[in-house]
Amino acid sequence: MRIQALPAQLINQIAAGEVVERPASVIKELVENSLDAGATRIDVDIEQGGGKLIRVRDNGGGIHPEDLRLALSRHATSKIASLEELERVSSMGFRGEALPSISSVSRLSIASRATGQEGGWSVSSDGGDQFVDPVPSAHPQGTTVEVRDLFYNTPARRKFMRTEKTEFGHIETQLKRLALSRFDVSFSLSHNRKEVFTLPLASQILEQERRLAGLLGASFLEQVIHLDWDQAGLALRGWVARPVFSRSQADMQYFYVNGRMVRDKLVTHAVRQAFQDVLFHGRHPAYVLYLDLDPLQVDVNVHPAKHEVRFRDGRMVHGFIYSTLHKLLAETRPGQEIDRSTGEIRQVEVDQRTVPLAAVPPAYQRPLGFQVQERHASYQPSFDMQHPSPMPPVTEGEAAADEVPPLGFALAQLKGIYILAENASGLVLVDMHAAHERITYERFKRALLEGGVSRQPLLVPVSVSVSSREADLAEVQQPLFGELGMEVDRIGAETLVVRAIPVLLQGADAEKLLRDILSDIVVHGSSERIRDEINQVLATMACHGSVRANRRLTIEEMNALLRDMERTERSDQCNHGRPTWVQLDLTRLDKLFLRGQ
Repeated sequence: MRIQALPAQLINQIAAGEVVERPASVIKELVENSLDAGATRIDVDIEQGGGKLIRVRDNGGGIHPEDLRLALSRHATSKIASLEELERVSSMGFRGEALPSISSVSRLSIASRATGQEGGWSVSSDGGDQFVDPVPSAHPQGTTVEVRDLFYNTPARRKFMRTEKTEFGHIETQLKRLALSRFDVSFSLSHNRKEVFTLPLASQILEQERRLAGLLGASFLEQVIHLDWDQAGLALRGWVARPVFSRSQADMQYFYVNGRMVRDKLVTHAVRQAFQDVLFHGRHPAYVLYLDLDPLQVDVNVHPAKHEVRFRDGRMVHGFIYSTLHKLLAETRPGQEIDRSTGEIRQVEVDQRTVPLAAVPPAYQRPLGFQVQERHASYQPSFDMQHPSPMPPVTEGEAAADEVPPLGFALAQLKGIYILAENASGLVLVDMHAAHERITYERFKRALLEGGVSRQPLLVPVSVSVSSREADLAEVQQPLFGELGMEVDRIGAETLVVRAIPVLLQGADAEKLLRDILSDIVVHGSSERIRDEINQVLATMACHGSVRANRRLTIEEMNALLRDMERTERSDQCNHGRPTWVQLDLTRLDKLFLRGQ
């Protein structure tokens, strides 16, 4: 077959295969156009899961009547006009492909009234490459786009559409993502003439959190931490759920780059690394995060659907996201309050001078008849580290209510497993093994950080065959390997030799470790592989070195454990992601006994 130019309609239908995957894709493109037009209200009406009708109405700047026909032409856009504008594009759309692609596989009509115009105009298309001239149409300022009979002229594509319920589920999810990207815009969605949700403008943080609760559930908001941090031209803000709110699947992860929803491997890896110490294996964190940076530092022109981005300095972005979230999660400890007016975390100051109101068990507390299953001497060194420093005695009358520490004071031990304590809010239940495990683990990490990573020379160095690119990379990254406690030399064009590994990883597969680190450096510009392996060893040591069930503690030991929890990073969860303590306030206790009803 000779080379020939394709018809315009076929070109648009080919492009539609990349841009218009299903009705939810149409919603995404049309709503993003409305956002770019400066709309503050967007109404979406759906019939039969989007297969019969998709209508998007906004109050934006509108389309000039002379541009209506051009809007349906391929590669026609008002967003950019030069390469310089493309490199720093900040609008959602810019390729000029959405409307012509949609019009090529549906019956599309556009009615619009531009700012400053006395009346509106409309234009329509029936899937062909011929467009009728715009005609006058009564319309308020803004634009309404109607898409009817999607894929009616491409039966093969229509066969791949799912049930009405499934397609509408994708539409609802897509509109939620868009609604979370712009709190300064109100959204409404109706299906088959029934209202699904209406989201008003949310300029204040309390209003934004109401939108979060409406879209993601009240339970998400109850466990959320707000952050707002900027550094070196990068800004990260949004909400992160505490680790106890982890999910079995990654269905509640929303990440936006300059207001654009993206699914980026580098971002996902940075977030996962930050949560590594506080989540069960196989669990996923929940978050709504916004990364803002100079448009010149990110390329959004990677894929027609614009789901992917490419950062000019991926290592810097990865490090910024990881360090910010890592620091935030390190502060998850008892004694925190979230100011709902600002969303900020306030740390309640713990008065270190405060001592238990009763240094001995109260008169009604009798010893429980459980047998000690481990030798006391095995755990004595651990508890010697926990004993509080000598303090002057304080009488009960001198200890004011506002001096009570966040976890309060120990009352008793239950079944040799839980510590019961009383604080200003009510009753606190502490899993003593989980709590002690986190305390011991963080101490091990801190001691290792202060002393550095000790290395162990290998009796027989391990030779590893790699590519020339990896060998070059290993030579450049010699300082990094030194910090990680490894000694790696190049002995050939495509050969490396491992001469030493960290002491704590003695017996590990040196070749596999080296290959994994090189892979991380190639993809992410850095590697946490050694640290992760060492932390696993430390976590095992902490687990075996922590107090076990049925270990009877004195009141002094219990209070020492509570005070350590208040000073230890990430003490809300153990090393495996389990919660270490639970608060039962008086309101909740009253409900159990029907008090006040």
